[in-house]
Amino acid sequence: MKERTLAGLANGVPDNSSRTLWQIVRANVLTLFNGIVGGCFLLLLVLGQWQDALFGFAALSNAVIGVVQEFRAKRLLDRLAVMDAPQARVLRDGQVQEIAVADVVLDDITVLQAGDQVVADAVIVDDNGLEVDESLLTGESEPVNKDPGSTVLSGSTITAGQGKARVVAVGASSYASLLTAEAKRFSLVNSEIRNGINRVLGWISWALFPVVVVITNGQMQAKGGWDAAFRTGAWVEALVGAVAGAIAMIPLGLVLMTSVAFAVGGVRLARHNVLVQELAAVEGLARVDVLCIDKTGTLTEGKVVFDGVHAVGGPPPPGWEEALGWFGSDPHANATARSLAGTFGFDGSRAPTAVVPFSSARKWSAASFLPPHAAAGTWVLGAPEMALPGSNGSTDVVLAQARRLASAGLRTLVLAHTQETVPEGSPDDDVRLPGGLAAAALVTFREMVRPDAAQTLSYFRRQGVGVKILSGDDHRTVSAVAREVGLDVGDGYDARHLPQEAKRLEETLEGFSVFGRVTPQQKKDMVLALRRMGHTVAMTGDGVNDALALKEADIGIAMDTAAPATKAVARLVLLDGRFDRLPAVLAEGRQVIANIERVSVLFLSKTTYAVALSVLFGALMWNFPFLPRQLSATDGLTIGIPAFFLALMSNSRRYRPGFLRRSLAMAVPAGIVVTAAVMAVQVYSVGAAGFSVGASRTASVLTLSLVGLSVLAAVSRPVSALRLAIIAAMFLGLVLLMTVPVLQEFFMLEWPPPELTAAALAAAAVAIVAVVALSRAHARRYPADPPVKMTPP
Repeated sequence: MKERTLAGLANGVPDNSSRTLWQIVRANVLTLFNGIVGGCFLLLLVLGQWQDALFGFAALSNAVIGVVQEFRAKRLLDRLAVMDAPQARVLRDGQVQEIAVADVVLDDITVLQAGDQVVADAVIVDDNGLEVDESLLTGESEPVNKDPGSTVLSGSTITAGQGKARVVAVGASSYASLLTAEAKRFSLVNSEIRNGINRVLGWISWALFPVVVVITNGQMQAKGGWDAAFRTGAWVEALVGAVAGAIAMIPLGLVLMTSVAFAVGGVRLARHNVLVQELAAVEGLARVDVLCIDKTGTLTEGKVVFDGVHAVGGPPPPGWEEALGWFGSDPHANATARSLAGTFGFDGSRAPTAVVPFSSARKWSAASFLPPHAAAGTWVLGAPEMALPGSNGSTDVVLAQARRLASAGLRTLVLAHTQETVPEGSPDDDVRLPGGLAAAALVTFREMVRPDAAQTLSYFRRQGVGVKILSGDDHRTVSAVAREVGLDVGDGYDARHLPQEAKRLEETLEGFSVFGRVTPQQKKDMVLALRRMGHTVAMTGDGVNDALALKEADIGIAMDTAAPATKAVARLVLLDGRFDRLPAVLAEGRQVIANIERVSVLFLSKTTYAVALSVLFGALMWNFPFLPRQLSATDGLTIGIPAFFLALMSNSRRYRPGFLRRSLAMAVPAGIVVTAAVMAVQVYSVGAAGFSVGASRTASVLTLSLVGLSVLAAVSRPVSALRLAIIAAMFLGLVLLMTVPVLQEFFMLEWPPPELTAAALAAAAVAIVAVVALSRAHARRYPADPPVKMTPP
């Protein structure tokens, strides 16, 4: 074994992340806009105008936050692995040994049992009813029977039976390693905010070059032409003006605020033991209008306990207690059967002659005993509708009784008996129920309802989020549990009769809220159908069989007990498994969306007036009315500083699609209003003559700041004491900017003459009235939702 390990034939997997730190830095720093901003920043430093290069710090902050965000996600994803088995069982020196997964080597014989996850690709050499769930690997939802000579892939799960397999691929060459690499790949959740911002950045990319050409030429012409500008040295001031126009077009702060809001949301949720695999998923749950959940582990605690035995007519045949004891003590039993062990004993003195392990496809298991065993004959334990023979009088009575018990919220199995035996060594895929079966008793089990389930589901109902329960249990049992937690679900639906045709499937999903006997493939199909119907779907899950549906859902949510493979495809992980954490996620997501929409109006209005002013002043060949440092000051007072606080304030508004459309409907007209006000001041300044360039620029700064503060006040509605305080503080900052000598000197501001000041104030006043009218018209077109109570249960 040591030689194979040294030869690199062990199961250790290289710890390669999806992207190296350098790749992450390169992706976040070497972007088009960072290149433009960085080039302008360096140009101003070369020209000795470092005071006008303050915008470089915003670009640097944005890049740093982007790197930190993705590196954080990288570290979390790197910890994920497909395998859920810290130890592997192998046959060495004639004995079964438990070793670390990384110590498994080529040609090892692994011992597989129900519940195990395959740790390396292997070929079956011996099996006893071995069934493997390969849903995560192949997309096939049904367990696959495995015979000697067939291959099992790492990452698959043993669902029934036992066996031995020889390892044929390890480490990086195994299927699990390839799947792990795929799961670790940094992917992006569908984010309306990010998509909208990227769309705006795309538009700006197309407009940036021609606008820069126009404004650069205009600034040079304003200095007497290109030759005169270079001859007199005025080209420096012309380039500074061109840089001011170009930088103003780029909404760097919007990207920064979005990153900050996502990052802070992720940190807040981490305090609630919610791991956000990608920070944009904070927004995702807020857009969800349908939540798909399982019964077990969500509505109930997931631990199955024995409830009771119910007679089905006469007394059960002798040996029924010993038979139940064997089903409970079977090392390959599922969780339901294992709960029998505490009530019924089995001495183990005589093993059954033939065993049919439980299969999720058959939904029954069986054991045959020979006389003089107390439980002589064959006993079958399974779902009543699957384990009892075709319709007859006695069977129908038992099935009706089973339905009544299931309707009371009890998981119901039938214990049936016959003197016939299951032939020993029968191929598993040919196993049929033995003849002569008769019901001996009905056995019921129950799950404890989670104490937080009723409050949490009531909360989602108040928030307008529909709930679909998709369970593998009897739909009557699931409906009873749903009613116990306060859901008005009506009758459940047996998913075995679910229509295949897409339209009928959608109609069925519209009409029912509870579905029982749902297979993994059906979960996936139902999630896809809901999305086709226009819903934004979240899906909770913990088993490997949920991975397919979690992949297809808009937001996949894994419980703490989920296999790492399931966590790998989920966007959110509830680290303590508490379902009542989801309302906090919903509240946080709604806050992020609503606040980013609020502050986006500020940034997009700035982009609008920056483009308009650049084009107009370039076409008119006038001096650009601002220096870069002055725009940095006005941006900070009217947009940057208040946006930081607004983006992090509580906001309970429900999600409404169309974030970008609503933002642009306010931002574009507001930007045009600002442009008109500044142009009016400049037209007066040029026409009146005698005003210095510094005074003219100061008048424009005053006008822009006052109108910008009115836009800030408009997007801050509904007004609160804190928002009023922010607006007042920004106004005080403007007063200090215009009056404190040190600030006046640094930002090159000089108080304009009285007539120019009056013109600036008049233009600002008219523009403020226009902003107020615009804000009211926008509110009528897009009325705000009434306040929503967001206090989690």
